[in-house]
Amino acid sequence: MPPAAAADEVGSPTVVCAFAVTRTPPPDHALVSATGHEEGGPLRVLRAGNLCLIVQDVPAALFDSAALTERLNRPDDLERCARAHHRGVEAVFRAGPVVPLPMASLYRDDHSAARAVTAREAALAALLDRLGGRTEWAVKVHAVEADAPADDSNGTGTGTGTGTGGRAYLSRASARRRARQDAHGKALAEAEAVDAELRRHAVAATRHRPQSEQLTGRRTPQLLNAAYLVDDTERPAFAAALERVGADGRHTTVEIHVSGPWIPYSFARLEDGS
Repeated sequence: MPPAAAADEVGSPTVVCAFAVTRTPPPDHALVSATGHEEGGPLRVLRAGNLCLIVQDVPAALFDSAALTERLNRPDDLERCARAHHRGVEAVFRAGPVVPLPMASLYRDDHSAARAVTAREAALAALLDRLGGRTEWAVKVHAVEADAPADDSNGTGTGTGTGTGGRAYLSRASARRRARQDAHGKALAEAEAVDAELRRHAVAATRHRPQSEQLTGRRTPQLLNAAYLVDDTERPAFAAALERVGADGRHTTVEIHVSGPWIPYSFARLEDGS
């Protein structure tokens, strides 16, 4: 964080928090009704060459490097900051194409913020062109939780192999392991088939790291955590594809969860539009 900061009307040092870049700033009434960070001032439009930034003045004491790092390490504060950032992006997304900036994009003053945008104006303009008229859809695919096999440790179950000797026990254990591996392999293949089908109706797709079982709250692994950039004209075809892959009996070893349409955060990287 730069050492100096601007000041608000009562003289408290502030910095500029930037939410998004656009060509089509929202009307004043939309910004008045929108909120960003609770600690900051109203959202406003900042011109930067042929583009605009949606920004908010926030207290430097709460948003300098040390304070912000501490806050973002606390789950509740992290969630509040993320929600505030989304509100700022959402306020401009309703007016037209938008490039969401990373959360906590902070600048010393308006001049620094505008200069950061004009320095990359061509790439940002190309990205706005690419994202216009398109939304993001999130698809998560999990393996179906299989029934637990009967415990054959005493030789009285109905697993493969017979008898109560050590060789029979190892044979049954090996068979169970192969069955689990086969089921996982089939589930992976079905997840790949889901992805291939949806990509046919998307402008672009990207895969995120699968979420852990601690995050998903499920006992089965997440096999696919993907996002798809879908043109508005292709939305009916994409929805039909989602219905097909989710139809009962089509994929028996996976469960498919879909959400959207969303602001295309996953595709708002400058390298995607350069």
